[in-house]
Amino acid sequence: MLNDTIAAISTGKDLSAVSIIRMSGDEVFTIINQLFTKKLDTVPSHTIHYGYIKNPLNGELVDEVLVSVFRAPRTYTKEDVIEINCHGGAFITKKILSLVLGCGARLAEPGEFTKRAFLNGRIDLSQAEAVQDLLDAKHDDQVKIALSALKGSVHKLMEPLLDRLVQIISNIEVNIDYPEYDDVEVLTQETILPDVELWLKEIDTILEKSQSGSIIKEGLQTVIVGKPNVGKSSLLNALLEEDKAIVTNIAGTTRDIVEGDVRLKNITLHLMDTAGIRDTSDVVEQIGVEKSKAVIEKAQLVILVFDGSQPLDDEDKELLEMTKNRNRIVVYNKSDLGNIHDGLTICAQEGDIQALIDEINNRYEDAHALIDEPILINERQIGLMMQAKMAMARAYEALQFNVELDLVTIDLQDCYRCLKEIEGSYSKEGLLDEIFTRFCLGK
Repeated sequence: MLNDTIAAISTGKDLSAVSIIRMSGDEVFTIINQLFTKKLDTVPSHTIHYGYIKNPLNGELVDEVLVSVFRAPRTYTKEDVIEINCHGGAFITKKILSLVLGCGARLAEPGEFTKRAFLNGRIDLSQAEAVQDLLDAKHDDQVKIALSALKGSVHKLMEPLLDRLVQIISNIEVNIDYPEYDDVEVLTQETILPDVELWLKEIDTILEKSQSGSIIKEGLQTVIVGKPNVGKSSLLNALLEEDKAIVTNIAGTTRDIVEGDVRLKNITLHLMDTAGIRDTSDVVEQIGVEKSKAVIEKAQLVILVFDGSQPLDDEDKELLEMTKNRNRIVVYNKSDLGNIHDGLTICAQEGDIQALIDEINNRYEDAHALIDEPILINERQIGLMMQAKMAMARAYEALQFNVELDLVTIDLQDCYRCLKEIEGSYSKEGLLDEIFTRFCLGK
């Protein structure tokens, strides 16, 4: 229900100097007037008031507070909002929340304030998702992408696509419904095809940038692969700058996947150190080898490690073949023992891995630059964009085979639906309004 008043603690669970209890809804002033030592019915919006929270049953003072007043519609939820800034600490904060609930508010569900902001039209669905991304951010790039989306970058990305799509649909609908009007251009498949082709090219560009941007935001699933005892665990430890994996000179020490995250200049790596891949009769090691092979299939980046002081053998060549179609970087480790190969050399045991770090940063430098451009920010949005592309591709194919235009509009309308669902704003009536407000035909 959107007509009730909700309340919740808006600050974190950790001990802090100040806590905030937020209320939103029609009854916030009725509730705060029962609890606060001053009446706030007539105070201006966006003002702060000093006083005390009291128990309405006996008048006992509970805490010294500042109460912030925000009147609809200029609030986060577009409803009346009250925020009680009290002293921090779990006991006093929960006590004030209990009094608020006792005076008629309902405990808010997780995300309900942002849900109301969306349902009341203050933000679209992509902006609501950006709020959570901002809360979950672990590095500057995630913050930049989330803030950009929160300011409406996804909507700005969708707007020209939707505008041209509606124009195509509108022109077809007018030709179908009003063929008797002389001022209506007679459309054929040939006249529409160039517009559709241009639209598909633009959506391909958006998808390419968004998928690259998603890697920058979410990080890269990175697997370290090689034979036993080539220094994979030493490399993992050097990248993480901690002794995460066991390192010995005994082959086959790593028998399961060891993981860790590292933030480089241009990319975050979700690292996985795998069991050395080789033929073995050890049952436990065999399981580790099979796990390693499975991880390679899912990895977005493979770091293939060889012992640079030794010539490549058949097992090394098998690994080269196994990873040839993967996004990979080949490194030759143990440079302190000499190197007999051309290529990228490191000494993981000594922490000398800068050449590898530079290679990774250079490889993702162009993708990193995308954080300053409007992109789709998550898999839901990218998935809907891909559905829109497929619907438009079906329409394009139908046009090439001279299918009747009224049948083509089915796919075009499906394309429109997918794009609008990215923002959470699809309605068939909305599409009809968009179509018929573009034409003046005396109707």
